[in-house]
This record gives sequence, structure tokens and C-alpha cells, in this order.
Amino acid sequence: MSAQLLLVDDEPGLREAVKDYLQESGFSVQVASNAREGWELMEQNTPDLVISDVMMPQVDGYQFLKQLREDPRFQALPVVFLTAKGMTGDRIQGYQAGVDAYLPKPFDPDELVAIVENLLSRRPVKPTFTGEDNETPDIAELANQIAQIKALLTQRSAIAQSPAPFKIDLTPREQSVLNLVAEGLMNKEIARRLETSVRNVEKYVSRLFSKTGTNSRTELVRFALEHGLAK
Repeated sequence: MSAQLLLVDDEPGLREAVKDYLQESGFSVQVASNAREGWELMEQNTPDLVISDVMMPQVDGYQFLKQLREDPRFQALPVVFLTAKGMTGDRIQGYQAGVDAYLPKPFDPDELVAIVENLLSRRPVKPTFTGEDNETPDIAELANQIAQIKALLTQRSAIAQSPAPFKIDLTPREQSVLNLVAEGLMNKEIARRLETSVRNVEKYVSRLFSKTGTNSRTELVRFALEHGLAK
């Protein structure tokens, strides 16, 4: 499941552009045009991280952040400020108010994604349960899948000769993750290799499952080899 982000900004053009870029990077994004609307969304569904403009009418970013930090539910929630104000004094005010990162406009969207991924990687990942079964595979199951993947790799030449009936469009990051899964690496090793969080690797693996119609790493690797997707 992808991380849930809340973006609060009163500039429609910037708000939509940042939302689109974050979604393209694999995040789920809700948007609000002001702090009050943002608060209402948070009351309904707590996000994993908040990105907020500072200079907004009625309730500015500092007041919004103060409201968040005074609520026990949101005290530890990562918050990133986006603002045209880049003076040192303004940044200090933001950090004193409890902001986690401060990005002056104009900014490189890749830098914003890097900041978001870094902040999310520091948060403890809570296990997700469906009924009585944990969705996270146990170590024995992962080890079994890795063993099967390595067995598949020994058959790689024969498998790769099979015709590829169709092509799947993968983003560069999805391709990188797929290549490393096909090498038999586990999520923690992939995260280290790509310098990202385990949570983000899990997100990309889940997207690969969805795009390929597979349900396990072994199936994913076999599919990738059969269709020439893994490099």
C-alpha cells in the first residue's frame, strides 16, 4: 500500500503540479486549498505525511503546524513546508514550530520526493493484518521464494527464449526494483542498493505484482524472465 500524503497549498497550479508528480512517484495524494480544508481531511483519514505551504490566507502554515503539534494524534506526523520565503529567520521559525523539512520555492520536485521518502523511512512501519493472517510474509516464506528465484535464474537462458506476447510499461524505478528482485535480493538489500526505504521498495514490488498479475516474488521473476523484462 502506497504512503498517503496530504498537500495543502492555496495556489491551484502548483498544487496540481506537485500532486501529479508525487502520484507519478508512487504516492497517494489528497489535496486541500487551505489549512481548514486540510484539517477536515486529516480528521477523516490521517495521512503518513503532510506537505504545506506557509503563506496562506486566514490560517497560515505556522498556525496549521501549531494545531497539528497540539493534537496527540498528529504530534509525530512528518511535516514539510513549501514556501516562497527563504530567509534564515523564516526557516528557524519553521523548525522551532516543529516542521521536519523546509523547502523554499522554486524547488526541484525530485528533491521534494527525496525529502518525503527520507522522512517516511524514519517512521516505524506498523504490521498490517487481514483477519488473523499478517500480510507481511514471514522469513521462512521469503527464504523459500528467494531459493525458488535462484533456481529460476539457473534456467534463465531457456526461459528467456520464450516469446514475449506483450510489453508492460515500467517506470525507471520499477525496472530497477524488478532487476534486483530478479537477482534474488530481499527488500532490505534492494533498499540499501537503491538508497531508499524498505517501505518504498515494498510499494514498488506491490506495483510490479499488480502490473504483471503475479502474487509472489517467484511468480514475478518467472514472468519477468519469460517476457524479457528483467535485465
